[in-house]
Amino acid sequence: MRSAAGSRQFQVLFLINRTGAAIFIMKRGRKTNEANSSSSEDTTGKESKRHKVVEKKTTVVQSPDWANLLQDIILQVFQYLPLLDRAHASQVCRSWNQVFHMPDLWRCFEFELNQPATSNLRTTHPELIKQIIKRHSNHLQYVSFKVDSSKESAEAACDILSQLVNCSLKTLGLISTARPSFMDLPKSHFISALTVVFVNSKSLSSLKIDDTPVDDPSLKVLVANNSDTLKLLKMSSCPHVSPAGILCVADQCHGLRELALNYHLLSDELLLALSSEKHVRLEHLRIDVVSENPGQTQFHTIQKSSWDAFIKHSPKVNLVMYFFLYEEEFDPFFRYETPVTHLYFGRSVSKDVLGRVGMTCPRLVELVVCANGLRPLDEELICIAERCKFLSAVGLGECEVSCSAFVEFVKMCGGRLSQLSIMEEVLIPDQKYSLEQIHWEVSKHLGRVWFPDMMPTW
Repeated sequence: MRSAAGSRQFQVLFLINRTGAAIFIMKRGRKTNEANSSSSEDTTGKESKRHKVVEKKTTVVQSPDWANLLQDIILQVFQYLPLLDRAHASQVCRSWNQVFHMPDLWRCFEFELNQPATSNLRTTHPELIKQIIKRHSNHLQYVSFKVDSSKESAEAACDILSQLVNCSLKTLGLISTARPSFMDLPKSHFISALTVVFVNSKSLSSLKIDDTPVDDPSLKVLVANNSDTLKLLKMSSCPHVSPAGILCVADQCHGLRELALNYHLLSDELLLALSSEKHVRLEHLRIDVVSENPGQTQFHTIQKSSWDAFIKHSPKVNLVMYFFLYEEEFDPFFRYETPVTHLYFGRSVSKDVLGRVGMTCPRLVELVVCANGLRPLDEELICIAERCKFLSAVGLGECEVSCSAFVEFVKMCGGRLSQLSIMEEVLIPDQKYSLEQIHWEVSKHLGRVWFPDMMPTW
């Protein structure tokens, strides 16, 4: 009779998990080999002898042939590696080096430019930058620059931009992790580098240039070469841009869907230009209302008719407003109906202003108040709950609200409050509710378990 002698071997499998990381799995298999066994039978067939077969178990570990891995798999792994690790991996074999230079790997790239002496953030090695410019600049499409606050890092970013003469970028983002960065550069040097991209790209759809010395003439270059493709423009804190400059963009870039700018660039003419029949419906408009020195900034008033025309043309637009003002500077705002949907107060705001918000902001969806003072906001919150029927997110920081008024506010808003972030110190116990009781009462009206926050989460 025959008995099988088994030998096991291990196979190394190369997989990609959900996060894109490489996983090596050693899988045990069983390989069956036929082994001859001798048997003898007596002539009468009454007895038989079985010969014991000794199975020899052997373990074989086969080395995988990395060079023959599918290039699509290698490409996916490379996309999750830091640039330096990717460069080291490209030296393993010829196949991996070919993947390292595939255009798909270089379409999206972030240059990280930091000074080692003053920053602990990682930085893209200068030699690698040279290789990228030399061999892959024409492959780049989605590019961002993350720089620290140093002038040297901003200059390095401009030097790279000025060399992107053979690329056709679709998105460009200039991100300063801290001020001043780009604002420290000579204006002419920055503009010269930026216009190289504007002229050569021809197909920019997204541009983020907050806190930069971009000016009106450079915006005209942008419009002249990319008016048919530009859909997103973020340029808050650009002091050299005038209302006429941003109006030029709105007049020519009819496909613009997202816009972020400072309040001093907002005008009745701009809103009317964004409301013209030629222009697509705007989806997102962010306005930063900022004052650095109290009493030294004059804020103009936007006419109600301009807001009405804008909302009539883009009825579903998200209008986001960030206020960093001092209390005495709020006088021009919320005097009549304002179509804001997301409202953030970064500094202390008075009871009077919050009362006006409740009366004039019927489209309000989200409200965040970082500070108010020592006067309870009971009446103001009740007014907001009554009139702002779409309110679904609220955050309160250094404010005061009685527990009874807060419960009434939540009861009026009901389950539509998907986000409710209230500091524990905000709630003032009264005769009706203690801090222990308010947790259960609010949870009942929200339809889910709720607790006050120990620290701000917005």
